[in-house]
Amino acid sequence: MRFIFIAKHRGIWPVAWMCGALGVSRSGFHAWLNRAPSQRARDDEVIGARVKTSHITSYRTYGARRVWHDLLAEDMSCGLHRVERLMRQQGLRARPRRRGLPKDQGECSVIAGNVLDRQFSADRPNQKWVADFTYIWTAEGWLYVAAVIDLFSRRVVGWSMSDAMTAQLVTDALIMAIWRRGKPDALLHHSNQGSQYTSEQFQRLMADNGVTCSIGLSP
Repeated sequence: MRFIFIAKHRGIWPVAWMCGALGVSRSGFHAWLNRAPSQRARDDEVIGARVKTSHITSYRTYGARRVWHDLLAEDMSCGLHRVERLMRQQGLRARPRRRGLPKDQGECSVIAGNVLDRQFSADRPNQKWVADFTYIWTAEGWLYVAAVIDLFSRRVVGWSMSDAMTAQLVTDALIMAIWRRGKPDALLHHSNQGSQYTSEQFQRLMADNGVTCSIGLSP
């Protein structure tokens, strides 16, 4: 392991210095470096390549056990622990499978009327904002993205991202919008009736900043 470390870092630090620091001889390191790879090392290289192919072909969803079954189906002789080691060395890790669309577990309610009433034009900036959030599947699971749009310019004025569908997600987006636009006056904020937007946390933020709430019936 010490020789491997020296070989990996000899372009950064002098070999003599690393050999002294790790308590090994320079001659021993050079003898190891020039030695032909063992049969096990050569086998690891062949099996490791096949392990990587199986993992990538599965869109990175296969863990060690399923990769191992792939190799056995191809009459490649190796053990499960070897596959686990080779995957670990190559940084290969199974990502979770997509298991249906996320659902809002909170209670939806209408706590304000539809003040906007589909009037999607604005005479000036910071008069009408509309907000919503969506979700994107990633290698680590669902990513939720919230946005606030100014209807005058049609520009996104606030946004946030999170791995959870919580009130904090939409609150952070509105906080950014208020901060970027300098706490606008006489502002109307329109969203759907999702539990995030009707939460006490989000409604308190709007009340504290003098924002008028508008709630639409459709998500």
